[in-house]
Amino acid sequence: MKRKNIRIIENPYQNISEDEYQNEKRRLQLELLKIQQWLVRKELSLVVVFEGRDAAGKGSTIKRFTENLIPAHFSIHALGVPSQSESKYWFRRYESLFPKPGNMAFFDRSWYTRALIEPTMAYCPEERYKRFMRKVLDWEHKHINDGLFLIKFYLSVDQETQLIRFENRLSNPLTYWKFSKNDLNARKKWAQFTKYKEQMFEHTSSTISPWVVVNANSKKQARLTSMLYLVRFFGRRKFEPLTGEDVRVSHSISVGGVKFSDLTLQQLAVLKELKEQE
Repeated sequence: MKRKNIRIIENPYQNISEDEYQNEKRRLQLELLKIQQWLVRKELSLVVVFEGRDAAGKGSTIKRFTENLIPAHFSIHALGVPSQSESKYWFRRYESLFPKPGNMAFFDRSWYTRALIEPTMAYCPEERYKRFMRKVLDWEHKHINDGLFLIKFYLSVDQETQLIRFENRLSNPLTYWKFSKNDLNARKKWAQFTKYKEQMFEHTSSTISPWVVVNANSKKQARLTSMLYLVRFFGRRKFEPLTGEDVRVSHSISVGGVKFSDLTLQQLAVLKELKEQE
């Protein structure tokens, strides 16, 4: 598996203003809603993985992906310390959380914990690490060939950015709990983590299951860039960023003889789906 399979993607959102950010986020969220409806209609499944160092913005990015999706058709997973059984049967732990047909699952850290933080902190024996590295792509390919859509994002931050975010967490009474002693210990092993990250990229990225690397030093840019990748992955390759289109313009539609007015495009998309099922 060669490094050429790693995708370091374009970021068209440099120096974006707050108004532009909010508008672009709505535009992309509308496209994500359409993708979700298509998955539901076709009874297909999507798994989106977010990996990265502590404070890379994985959770906040997932929040923006999902905040306007239909709750019944997606799930978010951020697993804690595995039990002895889960540690032994590693793939089974995550496989049990894969979405049913018509659903999406987002992983805030994933099975790749075994390729990154576990070996860095010596949480797993070297034998289990090596076995994971040998088996993971075959396991992913099997699920992809069975019809699963899988996207693997790696959110990349530098040391200075991580430190600033740690300091912000500690100084905020609403977020101090996010910082733990383990975060500090992992930071001390920055170079060790980097070694395992490079090995992960080298050996677990393939043509059909590539790593998508996103510069996450700016959280807002990383969120939009990740959403843009997924939108284009599902066929909207010509989706043009930053057109300034306002998706909040109101619309109307009749469903079952009832007229619905003053709708956003998100609401209109949902009701169009219902109308097609009449």
